[in-house]
Amino acid sequence: MTPVPARLAESLRACGEIIAHTGAELAARGWTPATSSNFSMRIDDTHVAVTISGRDKGALTPGDVMAVGMDGKPIDPALRPSAETALHLQVYRRLPQTGAVLHTHSHNQTVASRLFAVHGKVALRGWELQKAITGYTSHASELDVPVFPNSQDMRDIEARVDAWLDAGKPLHAYLIDGHGLYTWGSSMAEAKRHLEALEFLLACELDLKRLGA
Repeated sequence: MTPVPARLAESLRACGEIIAHTGAELAARGWTPATSSNFSMRIDDTHVAVTISGRDKGALTPGDVMAVGMDGKPIDPALRPSAETALHLQVYRRLPQTGAVLHTHSHNQTVASRLFAVHGKVALRGWELQKAITGYTSHASELDVPVFPNSQDMRDIEARVDAWLDAGKPLHAYLIDGHGLYTWGSSMAEAKRHLEALEFLLACELDLKRLGA
């Protein structure tokens, strides 16, 4: 096992403690079934703390979180990061104010991703809780959550995220068809607030569909 430099190791452990605590909270809500989901935090300009592949997100410890460079290479090559680490790193590169990224697989998120895939997005309109998303100050705002096709090749999903951002469209979260939700924030607290709000809003949209509204 390759030793991690002391200063980086200290920061990694601090991030690991926050990620482990967050994982326990989200797992308790049923948003991380099996060993699904992955979480990360920015350590500094060149390193990110991310969950190790295959770990139970409801039983994480700081030792279940590893450091990678912005190129995706593990600082300790004996450890394997989540298979979707590239999607986290893309958010950190494209949206440099990002401090944490959360990817979850709740029932609501997964069903919504299938239901709205045909539209290419979930168009959130008129919900007061849209104001929980940073930058939105009114229920009258237009908040679009794109739904991208799933792929086992992360480069396919990255290309679609890049195309959305390159078109100048606001992006605070996205769904992957049949998969789950990615969202983020300047801190773990903000990322979790966005996740909680979007989970609620997706549940509301699904209820309207069930009621035929």
